[in-house]
Amino acid sequence: MGDAYIRHIELLGFEKRFFPSQHYVYMFLVKWQDLTEKVVYRKFTEIYEFHKALKEMFPIESGDINIENRIIPHLPAPRWFDSHRSTQNRQSTLSEYCSALINLPRKISQCAHILNFFKVRSDDLNPPTASQKPETFLMPKDSKKGIADITGPIILQTYRAIADYEKNSTTEMGVKTGDAVDVVEKSESGWWFCQLKNKRGWVPAAYLEPMEGPDEAEDQEPNYAGELHIVRKGYTAAQEDEITLKEGETIEVIHKLLDGWWVVRKDEITGYYPSMYLQKLGEENTPEKNQLRNRGAPPRRSTIRNIKSIHNQNRKQISQDTYRRNSVKYMQSRRKLKTNFLNKGNTIVEKDEGEAQPAVPPRPSKDLILIRCSESTKSKIK
Repeated sequence: MGDAYIRHIELLGFEKRFFPSQHYVYMFLVKWQDLTEKVVYRKFTEIYEFHKALKEMFPIESGDINIENRIIPHLPAPRWFDSHRSTQNRQSTLSEYCSALINLPRKISQCAHILNFFKVRSDDLNPPTASQKPETFLMPKDSKKGIADITGPIILQTYRAIADYEKNSTTEMGVKTGDAVDVVEKSESGWWFCQLKNKRGWVPAAYLEPMEGPDEAEDQEPNYAGELHIVRKGYTAAQEDEITLKEGETIEVIHKLLDGWWVVRKDEITGYYPSMYLQKLGEENTPEKNQLRNRGAPPRRSTIRNIKSIHNQNRKQISQDTYRRNSVKYMQSRRKLKTNFLNKGNTIVEKDEGEAQPAVPPRPSKDLILIRCSESTKSKIK
């Protein structure tokens, strides 16, 4: 195995399969040290047998000798019969188990037992097929949304390839014009994880189109207020509607698009920029994000030749002139509001001299005060 090790294991969800009989398998995205990413499928009974063997290999770290020394995470035993609910409810525990596993000391996390278990097998590449297509249930991306909120199978979206794409690495997947692929994950980088029959890998979103129409319904609307980001990798514009930026510059993102090319604003200049080279202001920079930026930016649709779409009309696209014009209008209105607010705060309200003022009673004279004191004394003596 050499210096090979696993950087990260992410539980994507699980599948309900019907061949040779109904059963469930968990889907894991395994990220290796050489930046390759592989999807593997494991039954929970397999995972538990793997866990028991790991404990036997490391009796001290498993707490068999002294419970206080245990660092290997716990994993509940499988049930006699795995139902849909038990498979679904176990996801949170299994996700935490995998995270803890990879963060164990190297002698455990990089041992052959773990590496071999998560290596790609032949049935990962060629899963057994049946007349009934497996049902896929994905883990919720939103941390506020519980696993129990998923009540039915998530039907993977099907997209069509508009041109031939030749893969450039082992983590990518090549497609031919007209191929119908199922999208497992849509990454903000513009690389989508797809599957086509027995093949799986990353495909540029620009090469795919929705089956229903040319426009992507999930694309967000422009936000001219902007969202501050830091440039983590410089890029030189290759087309007129792109923008050149240097590492370390601070810019505003005004439109996030699913193809991974976002519209950004620097002063009053706008242009497309690879989203994978940006980092939101305040977010922590991680080694995984740095490694992702070493991958090339996905191609733009405008660079693809021989596009063959099944839709008669083209995708709607906002021109950079429109972005700049609307952006300037927004910034001018923002400056105007700020100026009005500052002027209102510095304004001193002066009273009108002609305005009637409340009357102030005159101060009594010294003699009058003495007379009143004398009268008060006499009344007390009486």
